[in-house]
Amino acid sequence: MAELATIARPYAEALYEVAPGGDVGAQLAALAGVAADAELRQFADSPKVGTELVFNVVSDVLGRQGVVLAPALQNLLRTVLDNGRLAALPGIAAQYHALANAGSGVADVRIESAFPLDDAQLAEVLDVLQRRFGRKLEPQIAVRPELIGGIRAVVGDEVLDTSVKARLEQMKVALTA
Repeated sequence: MAELATIARPYAEALYEVAPGGDVGAQLAALAGVAADAELRQFADSPKVGTELVFNVVSDVLGRQGVVLAPALQNLLRTVLDNGRLAALPGIAAQYHALANAGSGVADVRIESAFPLDDAQLAEVLDVLQRRFGRKLEPQIAVRPELIGGIRAVVGDEVLDTSVKARLEQMKVALTA
């Protein structure tokens, strides 16, 4: 997997220089979703299939989803197909997303909670986390009943775990030490 990340980085950086914002991120995510399909990649890898046909198939699939690729993304897709790097598109999208977040001072936060959070609770948690981490956060919410109570927030490589499960684990370690 590290190899795909290495391959994806220059494409993501080049795309970010050409198109640092706008609808490109959402379109790239949709493109990466289509490129992640194993059948499409197998089709694209066939020596009997030309890159123009693969480009048209991908464009048609995206068009059926209501996504029309920006010129910068059309060029990226053609370049990726010409170089046989279709499998790298999900990595390109992830790295582009990270570059766009860094450029705008935003970070993704994965919030895991034992119970579903309503809008008011989410707003309160986000406010506390944004003060704690010192930047604007874009939440991704997951419900994990095994946490028993509390939340676990992951921002990059930083983890804030206030769950009951984590506290019980700390107590277990303290009692057995």
